[in-house]
Amino acid sequence: MGLLRYTTYRFIQAIPVLIGVSILTFALANLTPGDPVRLMLQGQEADQETIERIEAQYGLDQPIHERYLTYMGGLVQGDMGHSFHRNASVADLITSRIGPTLLLVLSAYAFALATSIPLGIIAAKRRNDPFDHASRIVALFGVSTPSFWIGIMLILIFAVQLGWLPSSGLVYPWWSPETYGHSGYGEHIYQVIRHLLLPMIALGTLQMATLMRVERTQMIESLQGEYVKLARAYGVPERTIMRKHAFQVAQLPIITIVGLNLSTALGGSVLIEFVFDINGLGRLFYEAIIQLDYQLIMGITMIIATMFVIGVVITDIAYAYIDPRVTYGESE
Repeated sequence: MGLLRYTTYRFIQAIPVLIGVSILTFALANLTPGDPVRLMLQGQEADQETIERIEAQYGLDQPIHERYLTYMGGLVQGDMGHSFHRNASVADLITSRIGPTLLLVLSAYAFALATSIPLGIIAAKRRNDPFDHASRIVALFGVSTPSFWIGIMLILIFAVQLGWLPSSGLVYPWWSPETYGHSGYGEHIYQVIRHLLLPMIALGTLQMATLMRVERTQMIESLQGEYVKLARAYGVPERTIMRKHAFQVAQLPIITIVGLNLSTALGGSVLIEFVFDINGLGRLFYEAIIQLDYQLIMGITMIIATMFVIGVVITDIAYAYIDPRVTYGESE
C-alpha cells in the first residue's frame, strides 16, 4: 500500500486507542472524590438550590455514562466542551497554552538529538577510553536524576549565583519584538534563547541521556557487523563506513525512542513549567485536576493522546525512509 493509504490505515487503528483513553480518563476524573461545583464556589455562600442549578447547567446531575456520551458527541463535532471553573471554551484555553509547551518540548528534543547522537558515536569509536567512561557516567546521571531537580540546580548556578540567564518565564518567538520592548528581531531571538536555555536543558537531559546510551550501543553493534568488516576488507574509507554503513542502521532504535518518549516529555514538562514559571499546557492540566474541571481534563488528555498517536505514525513512516528493507505493507 502507498504512503497515504498506510497513514490513513494507522490512524484508523488508533481510533479504538483514543476511545479507550477517553473512557478511562472520563471515569477516573468523574470518580475522583470531591465536588467540582463546591470547589468552584469555594469562599462563596451558596444554598442547595444554587448548587443544583449549576450542576444542571453543566450536566453534572446526569449519570456518568450519559455525560460521557454527551461529551463524545460534542467532541466528534469539534466541540471540546466548556471549562466551568474558568468560564471559557476548552479549545480556547488549550490554544492559548499549547504554544509554550510545544516550544519547550520541541527545543528539549532538539537539544537531546543534537548532543546525544554525536556523543554516542564518539563514545562508540573510543570504546573503553576515558571519553567513553565519562559519557556513560553522564548518561547514568541523566537517566537517574529528576528533571525538576536538574532545573532547580540550573537556576541556582546560572541564575542565582552567576546571574547569566533568567530563571523564569519564556519569551515567545511568535510575538513581536515590540511586545517585550526589544529593539529588533536580533535582540528578540537572543532573549528567546536566553529564556529557553535552562528549561530546555532541564527537560532534555533525560532524553539526551537515554538516546546517548542507545546510540553508543547500536553504533558498537553496527561497527562489529559483517557488512562493516566486508567494507573494510574492500578498503572502503573509515569515514564512509561510519556514515553509510554503521550510522544509518544504528538510527532505527533512536527513531523508536523519540516517537514513543513524546508522552514522557509532555508529562515531564508539567514540573518544568512550575519550576520555571511557564504558563503552558502542563501547568493548565495540573490546575484542571486540582479543580476537578472535567471538561478541561478530557480536552488536554485527548490532545496529548492525539499527539502521541501522530508521533507513533511519523515514527513508522520515518523507518521506511531510513531502512529500505522496511515497507508500507507491500506484498513480496
